[in-house]
Amino acid sequence: MNMTFLENLGLTSLKSENVYYSVIGNNLSETGKGHEFSVNSPINGMAVARFRNATPAQLEAVIQNAEEAFKQLRTTPAPLRGELVRRIGNFARKHKEDLAKVITLESGKIMPEALGEVQEWIDVCDFAVGLSRQLHGKTIVSERPGHRMMEQWQPLGPVAVITAFNFPMAVWAWNTMIGLVCGDSMVLKPSEKAPLCALACQSIVEKALATMPEMPKGITSVIIGDRNIGELIAQDTRFPLVSATGSTVMGRSVGQTVGARLGRSLLELGGNNAMIVSDTADLDLALRAIVFSAAGTAGQRCTTLRRLITHKSIKDDLVERLKKSYASLPIGDPSIDGSLVGPLIDKHSFDTMQNALSAAIAQGGEILFGGERVTDGVPDGGYYVRPAIVSIAHDAKVVHEETFAPILYVLTYTDLDEAIEIQNEVPQGLSSAIFTESMREAETFMSAAGSDCGIANVNIGTSGAEIGGAFGGEKETGGGRESGSDAWKAYMRRTTNTINFGGELPLAQGIVFE
Repeated sequence: MNMTFLENLGLTSLKSENVYYSVIGNNLSETGKGHEFSVNSPINGMAVARFRNATPAQLEAVIQNAEEAFKQLRTTPAPLRGELVRRIGNFARKHKEDLAKVITLESGKIMPEALGEVQEWIDVCDFAVGLSRQLHGKTIVSERPGHRMMEQWQPLGPVAVITAFNFPMAVWAWNTMIGLVCGDSMVLKPSEKAPLCALACQSIVEKALATMPEMPKGITSVIIGDRNIGELIAQDTRFPLVSATGSTVMGRSVGQTVGARLGRSLLELGGNNAMIVSDTADLDLALRAIVFSAAGTAGQRCTTLRRLITHKSIKDDLVERLKKSYASLPIGDPSIDGSLVGPLIDKHSFDTMQNALSAAIAQGGEILFGGERVTDGVPDGGYYVRPAIVSIAHDAKVVHEETFAPILYVLTYTDLDEAIEIQNEVPQGLSSAIFTESMREAETFMSAAGSDCGIANVNIGTSGAEIGGAFGGEKETGGGRESGSDAWKAYMRRTTNTINFGGELPLAQGIVFE
C-alpha cells in the first residue's frame, strides 16, 4: 500500500501539544516516556509504527489541559462550537479517502467499509451542527402564582473517550463531535491497536482549529496509553463522564471504577446479536442481510450477526444457500478492490476463534462450513479466515459467549415465542432482527414482549445503524447510548430553574412558614 496518505494527513510531521505519544521511526517526534510497542497492520503483520505509551505524569498534563480548555469552551456560544464541527466535517470530506486508508491499514477493514466509517464521521458532524442550535430544555408551569420553572442543559466538563480498534474513527466522532457542540473538552484514549487512526482524527481537528483562532486551544487531545492509563482515567474525578467502547470485561471494570466515585459512564460493550428468520420470510432478502451482517468486517463488529435462529421448516434450505454464498466470498487484502472479507486483527483473535470452534464441537455442535485459516491468494503474515457456519443447540455455553470473529451459530425454533426466548436468553443485548412477512410477528418482535435489545430491526440486518438513532444496548452491553436522538444529554448536566416574577414568596405544597 502506498503510504502517501499519511503525508496528506500530516502524520509524518505531526507535532502537537495536544498529542501525548511517541513514535519511533517514520520521522515522527518522541514525546512519550512509557514502554515502547509496535503497531502491526493486520493486512500482512508488518510493523507500521512504533510508539511509547504515555506516563501517568503525561496523563496529568492532559487532564489539566482539558480542564483549562473546558473553562473557555463552556462559555463559547453553542452555534460557534457547531461552526467548528462543521469545519471538521469539511476537512474530513476533503481527506475522506486518506482517512479510510488509515483505517484499512490499521484495522484491516475493506476500503468500502472504511470509507463508510469516515462517512459516518461526516454525517455525525452534520447532525451535531444542527444540534448546536437545539440544546433546549423545557418550560414547566409552576403551582405558585407569579413563578415559572424551566430546565437548562449546561456543558458537563472534560470527557474521556476510550475506543476499540474496530471502529477507531466513527466511535470517536459520535462522542467528540456531539461533545464539542455540548461544550465539553474531549480526551481520546484509543486502542493500542489503532493509534494512527487517533492521530489522523486529531490532525483533522487541528486543521479546523487553525481556521478559527477565536476558539480555545486544546479542546481535543489524544493520549496513547496502555490499560494502566485507562484505569487512571476511570478513577479521575475530573472526568465527569467516561465513554468506553469495547469488551464487556473492559466495560465492567470501567463502569465499576467510575461508579465508585459516582461519576457517569457511557458504555457500549459486547453484542451477541441474533436474527430470527421466520417461515414467512423472503429468503432472498434475508440471505443478503445474513451474509453482510455475519461476514462483513470479518465478524469484528459489535453488531455482527452471531446467532441465526431459523424456523425448523426452512433451516436446511437456508443453510445450503448460506454455504454457497460463503463459498463465493472473496477473501483477501482489504486495500484491493474486490475483497469482501479482510483479515482478523491479530493472532490472538485467530486463536480465540479456533478455541471457540473447538468448544462448539465439544458441546455438540457441527461445523457446516469454513473456520479455517486462508493462506492462498492473501498477503503473508495476516490472519485471514473463512467465515464459519456452525449448527448447534441454543443453550450451548459457547453460544452465550461473544467471540469477536466470523462464526455464525445456526439455531432452530418452532414458534415465535420460542424464538424470542432463545434470542433474549444471552446476557448481551445490543442488536437484533427478524425477517418475516407477518405483521403480527414483526409487531410482537418490537413489542414489550419481544426483543430485549437496544436495536430491534425488521427485514434488515443487525449492523449498519444510522447516526440519527441513538446507538447502544441493554444488559451486559452496558446501557449507554451514543450518536443520534437525545443521546446528546449524556454529555451535559441539567439544571432546574425557578423564577419568581411576583411580589410574594409562596411556598410549594401549601406550606406556611411565618
